[in-house]
Amino acid sequence: MVDSMVSIIMPVHNGEKTIGESIESVLAQTYSDWELIIIDDCSTDGTNKIVEQYKDARISYFYLPKNQGVANARNEGISRANGRYIAFLDSDDLWMPEKLEHQMAFMRDNCYGFSYTEYRQFTNRPNDAGKNIRVHDSIDYKELLKGNDIGCLTVMLDRKQFPKINMPNVRHEDYVTWLNLLRNGGNAYGLHADLARYRKSDNSLSGNKLQSIKWTWDVYRRSQQLPLYKALNNMWYYIIKGILKHY
Repeated sequence: MVDSMVSIIMPVHNGEKTIGESIESVLAQTYSDWELIIIDDCSTDGTNKIVEQYKDARISYFYLPKNQGVANARNEGISRANGRYIAFLDSDDLWMPEKLEHQMAFMRDNCYGFSYTEYRQFTNRPNDAGKNIRVHDSIDYKELLKGNDIGCLTVMLDRKQFPKINMPNVRHEDYVTWLNLLRNGGNAYGLHADLARYRKSDNSLSGNKLQSIKWTWDVYRRSQQLPLYKALNNMWYYIIKGILKHY
């Protein structure tokens, strides 16, 4: 495990139209001690040809012959990671150039094991991104149950503090992962800096709000096994926070 290295996990499935921009945003980072682990979840388009254009030795590419979903792809990437720190970037999202530099300093200066940052959402052009999605100074398990304020593309984890990072194969897999990491104590710390761009898609898994509410209910009742009254209470907070977040 390389102490100063950030291992960036990038799952992709048929991402030929956007993965180049995502890779470019990693190459543009002002912090250079990173590795980019691209896990191709059985793409059938030209994703591999796009990746092959990048000759940087810090980029590695692995093709999975069977499509098993984004959680499995991220876990595969984590299992191959050489860095002490883990970060996530999907193949259609982008980072600002100072993302890794600022976040590494934030974590190491404060001995934080789990951090996340602010970001903006866009549909067509990153320069036309919407409002800044702000973060708390810190958030614990109880507060996180009220709604997922943590954008996966902004997360950084220290494997010395969180040695067992695993994403379950369920809907809202990232949200469940953050809950599981904080369930036995600890906090995720918010860096108040706009450092990422999330690409919105009408066809994305989380695009349907009613479906998202159902999946969140499953998180409460099945994954976290909350009693009914606690699940209902947190669902109320989740809906209100969702409205405030996007409108």
